[in-house]
Amino acid sequence: MSLKPEDLQSYIDSPEKQQRLYKRTLWIVVISQIFGGAGLAAGVTVGALLAQDMLGSESLAGIPSALLTLGSAVAALLVGRLSQRFGRRLGLANGFLAGGIGAIGVVIAAVANSIVLLFASLILYGAGTATNLQARYAGTDLAKPKQRATAVSIAMVSTTFGAVAGPNLVEVMGRFAVSIGVPALAGPFILGAAAFILAGLVFWVLLRPDPFIVSKAIAEAQQVDQSSPSYLNENQLASNNRGIIVGATVMILTQIVMVAIMTMTPVHMKHHGHGLSEVGIVIGFHIGAMYLPSLLTGVLVDKIGRSTMAYASGVILLAASLTAAFAPADSMPLLITALVLLGLGWNFGLISGTALIVDATQPATRAKTQGTVDVLIALAGASGGALSGMVVANASYATLSLAGGALSLLLVPVLIWSHRKSKHHIEISQN
Repeated sequence: MSLKPEDLQSYIDSPEKQQRLYKRTLWIVVISQIFGGAGLAAGVTVGALLAQDMLGSESLAGIPSALLTLGSAVAALLVGRLSQRFGRRLGLANGFLAGGIGAIGVVIAAVANSIVLLFASLILYGAGTATNLQARYAGTDLAKPKQRATAVSIAMVSTTFGAVAGPNLVEVMGRFAVSIGVPALAGPFILGAAAFILAGLVFWVLLRPDPFIVSKAIAEAQQVDQSSPSYLNENQLASNNRGIIVGATVMILTQIVMVAIMTMTPVHMKHHGHGLSEVGIVIGFHIGAMYLPSLLTGVLVDKIGRSTMAYASGVILLAASLTAAFAPADSMPLLITALVLLGLGWNFGLISGTALIVDATQPATRAKTQGTVDVLIALAGASGGALSGMVVANASYATLSLAGGALSLLLVPVLIWSHRKSKHHIEISQN
């Protein structure tokens, strides 16, 4: 059901109605992200184990992660394009529903012992993971500039609830699966299917009116009212392109550093005699640091600025890298500290980078641009994970950590370049 022109005009004319819709959209995003987080975590927890069990080989157990990444990259592009053309409701609902169908396919593949169906279904399942990340943008469509980072942070905190619940239900879902004649390792994908489909239905049923369609109409109305000189428009365009480059760079670099060090930390720990329970503790602290500080991070990004928090992200990631590189392998407190700092630095980078992207895009191209940036983030994570194993195999975990620290420092020249360009365009516009 599309908005009638008179209804759309009522939102254009009323800032109060816009803010009410903004707050309602946030609640819808919160509900969907709780389900989406459960769907994401439940399947990812056992994906490699299921593949290993079906293939009978450890050497191919990393394939699910690669397929999920491939699926999420393609889905991020498609969800962005769908959202741009038809609104968030259609784009996000279809993305989550595709992820749910993929999860069902994984369960059927496990029952039929079909490797081909498993791999195809994992690619489709990746659509749910991509949509879970894309949903953070929905809350920003009608947010005022000083509300955008906070809106992103609310979505991320909501994901945490589902992401924590998902792995804790793995054993329960395994027993349920066995009781209905399904392999135990496919059980979490039953939960994943239900969670992704519910997240999609939340958007499909409740996201009316669509905040993105309303924001586009508002922007078009404002454009008609404005009569700014062409050179100012050119300066604004250059500023927007720069904001997209900087925001994307911040998120890509933080994703590479975080995924690379996180991926190899369990391997590093196992090589030095740590058990699975200790690995679980370290990774648990890491995931908590990735998401739980989000509300405070969002407020800080809105209050003290995107660039300041992006600088802070680089500094914290550098501290994490140095701690990981020089921490004695038998020191749990230092390993936990390193991984907590790693999660926090990623959190700062993702929220500040997302806010930069929203600030720099206009509704006419915003969703499409956001989808393209998320493709790059997915590919950056895949690259970080793949290269990390090669670095550790040929050098050491300390070398990998130091390389991560060097990458995090690249944020500084990128942000300095952005500030200098901004000053240059301000001077031109004033002359």
